[in-house]
Order: sequence, then C-alpha cells, then structure tokens
Amino acid sequence: MKKLIAFLMVAGFMTFGISNLVVAQEEQAQPEATEQTVAPEEATPAEAVEAVEEEVVEAVQPAEEAPVTFRESIKKQFIDGGPGFMGIVLVILLIGMAVSIERIIYLTMADANSKKLLAGIEDKMKAGDVEGAKQLCKDTRGPVASIFTQGLIRLQDGQSLEDVEKSLVSYGAVAAGKLESGLSWVGLCISLAPMFGFMGTVIGMIQAFDNIAAAGDMSPTIVASGMKVALLTTVFGLIAAIILQIFFNFIASKIEKITSDMEDSSISFMDILVKYNK
Repeated sequence: MKKLIAFLMVAGFMTFGISNLVVAQEEQAQPEATEQTVAPEEATPAEAVEAVEEEVVEAVQPAEEAPVTFRESIKKQFIDGGPGFMGIVLVILLIGMAVSIERIIYLTMADANSKKLLAGIEDKMKAGDVEGAKQLCKDTRGPVASIFTQGLIRLQDGQSLEDVEKSLVSYGAVAAGKLESGLSWVGLCISLAPMFGFMGTVIGMIQAFDNIAAAGDMSPTIVASGMKVALLTTVFGLIAAIILQIFFNFIASKIEKITSDMEDSSISFMDILVKYNK
C-alpha cells in the first residue's frame, strides 16, 4: 500500500513537473512568436511612414524653375506698372514706330542713284534729245528725278536758264518738305512718352502715400511696392523715348543725305544744261 501511494505521488509530481515544463516552454515560445509577429507589424508602419515622409519632402521641395526669358520679364514689369499709363506709353511708342517705319520706307525709295541719272541726262542732252531726257527722269524714282523733270519741262517751254534754276530751287524746297513730312509726329511721341511716364510716377506716388495713410503704418512692404509701381511708368516712358529717338536720328540723317544729294545734283544738272543748251 505504501509502495502504491509512493508510486502515485511520484507519478503526480512527474506529471505536474512535465506540465509546468510544457507551459513554461509554451510561454517562452509565445513571446518569441509574438516578437517575430509584432516585429514585422512594427517594421511595416515605419517603412510606410518613411515612404510618406519621402513623398512629402519631394512634394515640398520646389521644382527647378525654368529661367525667366527677357520677354516674360518685360511682360511682368509691364503688368506690375498698371494698365493705365503703361498702356498710354505703349500706344505712343507704337504710333511713333509706325510713323518712323513709314518714313524709313519712303526715304529708302527716294534715295536713287543720282550720278547714273545725270550721266543718262548728259547723253540725251548731248544728242539734243530733251524729250528723251525728260522721259528718263520720269522713269526714275526719287525727288531728284522729279526736280529735273520740272526743269526740263520749263526748258522745253522756251524759258531761260535762270527760270529753270528758280524752278529747281522752288521745287527742291517742296521735295524737301515732303521728305520731312511726319517727322514732327515722331518728335511729339518722343516728348510725350516720358511725360506720361512722369505723370504715372507722380500719381503712383500719391496712391502709395494713400495706401500708407490707410494702413496707418510706414511698412517697408507698402512703401516699396507703391514706389515700384510708380517708377515703372517712368522707366517705360524713357525706354520708349530712347527707341523713338534712335529712329528719329536715323530718319534725320537720311533726309540730310538726300537733301545734300539734291543740291549737288541740281548744280550738276544746271551745268549740263548750260553746256549743251546753246
């Protein structure tokens, strides 16, 4: 009986010990499994957060801006200056350039080869063909040929060389006036462009001071923005005046060249008439 009780006690202890050992092993295994299971779960959100942060950083970082072209810069400054006086200055510039281009085309067409014309007239007059010389002048463009035509017409009418010379002088003055036609408008545009620019500056400064008074604060931002808008009209007015002044001087130089050629050619023409009209 005692042996049976001892055997049952030993078996119970062994069973209890094995159960505790299994439970202990299972408890030790479960944290490891939990760590292995949780670790990936903790790692996955971390990677997701990092990926999101990278995307946010990429989105926040400004993209490389393309270089601003000269045209875009001028357009921006023009818009910043306001449509009022900036538009007026632009209209003045366009009108002045239109008149200038028309004058340049006219003067280019009027600038003919007077030496070749004089040589042809001399050949005709040497042969006594006054009508042929007149037709040659009519077929040649430019004010020089027109002046010679008037002189030959009076020569055919039997007028003296003194009358022919007077007609050359009179018609030469008319031709010179036609050459200078429209040049005064270019000069007017040169004067008006900076004037309207200065007016825009004054009005812009008044508006800037009004903004300062309304804000009740001498903020550098308010002052700087107001002065920038005010001064832009002056800048564009001066730019327009400079451009038109270049056109004006170019046109004036061509007029001076043609006028000088008219005077020299008229003297040579009278010498030909004196030489062959006997």
